Amino acid sequence: MAFELPEYGLLALYGEHMVKPVADLPVIQKTYDLVKWYVPILNRLPRNHRFTLGERVINGLYDLLEGLILARYSRDKLAILESLNTQLDLLRHQTRLLLDFELMETKRYEYVGKLINEIGTELGGWIRHQRKRATP
Repeated sequence: MAFELPEYGLLALYGEHMVKPVADLPVIQKTYDLVKWYVPILNRLPRNHRFTLGERVINGLYDLLEGLILARYSRDKLAILESLNTQLDLLRHQTRLLLDFELMETKRYEYVGKLINEIGTELGGWIRHQRKRATP
């Protein structure tokens, strides 16, 4: 049997297998929300862009989310986070290409840009924190 835990955005199972909800770091939750919002839009791109730029953006989004989760549990967070920062910059530029190719409305571009910038701010803060920890 299952029940929803809206405060965590998770579905928990109970009975034989209990799943404990885990609150995500804000940067992970924001990235998850971005993937959830952006992927359906990218899947509706015209065929000639969906399988090139669209797939690159989608793969980049999934890689970013995966990398953030891996960094959360890694001992060497800084190297992973710095790589993810570069990846986020690639997503910014690929998203701008969608606007320039007139594949995305300006309103959507502004919204996704805001989301990417929020993730960038969170990621930058995490990187700064890790750099301070690495410096004796």
